[in-house]
Amino acid sequence: MNKPFRITFLLVVFSSLLLACNSDYSTGKKKGYFNIEFPEKKYQPFDKPDYPYTFEYPVYATVTKDTTFFDDKAGDWWINIDFPQFAGRIYVSYKAIGGAGNSFDSLVRDGFKMAYKQHVDVSTGIEESRILTPNSVEGMYFSLGGNTATANQFFLTDSTKHFLRGALYFDAAPNADSLRIVNDFLKKDLEHLINTLKWK
Repeated sequence: MNKPFRITFLLVVFSSLLLACNSDYSTGKKKGYFNIEFPEKKYQPFDKPDYPYTFEYPVYATVTKDTTFFDDKAGDWWINIDFPQFAGRIYVSYKAIGGAGNSFDSLVRDGFKMAYKQHVDVSTGIEESRILTPNSVEGMYFSLGGNTATANQFFLTDSTKHFLRGALYFDAAPNADSLRIVNDFLKKDLEHLINTLKWK
């Protein structure tokens, strides 16, 4: 390699290195989640004449009759509360206490079973909280930690006639971290529903 060529070659390499040091480059972004715009908290009554209960639910949700379960009378009062903006749904089921398989004890056992059965293996913990509302409605609230299909479940009863169960699910792969902010937002709506529920 002759001397002028070697000097030119070294200048080109050196210039390239200098330019590379000053060029724009990007580093990997930290893992994050979408910024979510939450609506203002406002509520409206759910008070249909044929239903044995009434409560308030958010104006940004819709209520539809659940037709996917049973043909018995209890199925007539099963509803879904949908949150389209968050791909979330509260499944609400209702059973009248009494009759075959609907004793108070069996319904309470089922309420606990539903909270634990499918989630105990993936949950990092299940916290139970007793409910006693301003309308004297009693029940139990289940907060489930970890990547469970549902982080919030509850049941409400008067122990003689009415038994209502609710569970919040999302149409998404269970991920406690990415769903936490939405779960926290909708948990307040669950609490409002519970505290405004009345039996007829």
